[in-house]
Amino acid sequence: MTRPPRPTRADYRHFERFTSRWRDNDVYGHVNNAVYYEYVDTLVNGWLIAHGGLDLPGGEVVCLVAETGCSFHESLGYPAPVEGGLRLDRLGRSSITYGIGLFAPGAERAAATARFVHVCVDRASGRPVAVPQGLRRALAALA
Repeated sequence: MTRPPRPTRADYRHFERFTSRWRDNDVYGHVNNAVYYEYVDTLVNGWLIAHGGLDLPGGEVVCLVAETGCSFHESLGYPAPVEGGLRLDRLGRSSITYGIGLFAPGAERAAATARFVHVCVDRASGRPVAVPQGLRRALAALA
């Protein structure tokens, strides 16, 4: 089985830089796999908050995580920062699929790639609803 080529920085539309912490490392001296998911969650939700797609704490529509996955290609580790790239992979009626690349500073190829799926739901009923139009417009910047 051949793996697809690792994404490069050019494959992403938005970037954030995260400060790694001593506690992010595991006993092998690299970022623990669970911490990668913290970076991913922070990247996606930070973008949503900044671009008006997530109204905390009282919005009528909330985005709940329905699926995640991460492939690890190279190690990242403290004290180096982590650079996260974000893109829109798919926009459905009620779901949003993001593609994320986590990079070592200045690296061209992603050290880890992640998939992150949100489903928009009505806060009161917990039932899926259409992605709000304002959020759809904002997500165009990630396509």
